[in-house]
Amino acid sequence: MAVSALAPAMAVAQTAGPPAELKPAPDRRAGEGLGPFKRMVIRGATLIDGTGAPPRGPVDIVIEGERIAEVRQAGWPGLALAKDRPPREFDHEIDAAGMYVLPGFVDLHVHGGTPQKAPELEYVYKLWLAHGVTTVRGVSLAPHAIAVSEKARAARGEIVAPRIYNYQTLGSGWSQGRIDGPDKARAWVRWAAKNGVDGIKFFVRDDETPEVVLAALDEAKAQGLGTVAHIAQPGVAELNALKLGEAGLGTVTHFYGHSESLLKDRRLQDYPADYNFYDEQKRFGVAAEIWDEIVEPGSPKWVEYLEAQKAAGVTFDPTFNIYAASRDLMRARNADWHADYTLPSLKAYFVSTRDNHGSYFFDWTTANEVAWKRFYDRYFRLVNDYKNLGGRVTTGSDSGFIWKLYGFAYVEELELLQEAGFSPLEVIQAATVNGARTLAEAKGEPIGFGVVRPGLSADLVIVPENPLQNFKTLYGTGHQRLSADNRVETVGGVRWTVVRGVAYDAPAILADVKAMVERAKAAQAGGAR
Repeated sequence: MAVSALAPAMAVAQTAGPPAELKPAPDRRAGEGLGPFKRMVIRGATLIDGTGAPPRGPVDIVIEGERIAEVRQAGWPGLALAKDRPPREFDHEIDAAGMYVLPGFVDLHVHGGTPQKAPELEYVYKLWLAHGVTTVRGVSLAPHAIAVSEKARAARGEIVAPRIYNYQTLGSGWSQGRIDGPDKARAWVRWAAKNGVDGIKFFVRDDETPEVVLAALDEAKAQGLGTVAHIAQPGVAELNALKLGEAGLGTVTHFYGHSESLLKDRRLQDYPADYNFYDEQKRFGVAAEIWDEIVEPGSPKWVEYLEAQKAAGVTFDPTFNIYAASRDLMRARNADWHADYTLPSLKAYFVSTRDNHGSYFFDWTTANEVAWKRFYDRYFRLVNDYKNLGGRVTTGSDSGFIWKLYGFAYVEELELLQEAGFSPLEVIQAATVNGARTLAEAKGEPIGFGVVRPGLSADLVIVPENPLQNFKTLYGTGHQRLSADNRVETVGGVRWTVVRGVAYDAPAILADVKAMVERAKAAQAGGAR
């Protein structure tokens, strides 16, 4: 079972009824995706290339097989596009006049669901693709054997899926027992590097003692594996984000460990006497209350911390969206997409209960939401300041928990980065080239995607509206506005998502998801009779 980066040191509760195993995606069916072609041309679009450069267009993008071959100026703004312009020989053409093309989005924090809440990987993949996500870092996507297989099938174009990076927790997948010391940790890392693992996800708790984590980090660097940590409260007293950065950690995901590196009057958070980590309302309620125990934003210690993380090359993957319900539960619970695109099993998982991880709103109060809003003020400032100092910030969603739905929540992450202070072009950088660099550097390789540039993989998002003007137009449910004749109209959504030269009709993929949800609802209704 894939376990969330939020997961506590206990198993997610299972109930009778759902399938026993996560179901891999079916083989790609006839008509699902166009290509790859010997030559495909995307015509007349405005290009946002991912580097931070301003938009330019119109351009024609020539794709040969799985790679971008050329990006050609196709005319001048305000003038009619010339007909019959080169290249004149091609196998497929997409008319993108008036549209915008971006690099495919990179989601650096994903899980593929569980048998209890989202038992079919096809559902998850199609929600990602429908929102332009062409590369995911599973932390983990699924149990090791399934993740390795799905990664390979996606690379061969056999399934409708984004590119998959397989990060696993210490000990996943092998049969040599639990990780009980540094030597065992190093042995597992060496095994993982030979068995389809791209990187390690640390929780810094349970068997992950400081000695084990530090040994695994050192071995991971030697083996060319990436590293990412959710620094859980049980481990943060010994290894906070600063200490892990100094030890060579690649990515800090979520907020854990940052504030604990910035405490002003003590070395540990001032937990209330009745705190219990396994009580999730207490765990998540108290998590935000650290906001006024840390140093002031912009203070010398604040800047010193950020400079140290930048010098260490640490990536911040903030995953703002996954906790956003904590500051406005009603909004998250009633989001537009739940009615048509959230499986009934997933919606049931979201509902507050003491034994489903992330369903922690037992008695969520105004005071809880106010604390989270105050916390977000500081967290936004920290991440934006890191970006302004030259530190790398990426986008991750961690969907499938806390009322956050795959794909849709990724777009929310873009909005929240803008709220944090990022300009729209900086948001696109975080969502594309920054993620590509984080994944490539761990392997000592140049980027292979993340920028619209000749020679790189043809991973693209084609959208009818300008996302720099309004990220809301990327939602699969679209954006409502008034037309010139005073009618409410719905605009936006991704039109095409291109992965390794295969063009997927995003609205059609989203319609597939809707049909899956409708079938699940019908089956549930039938079972209830």
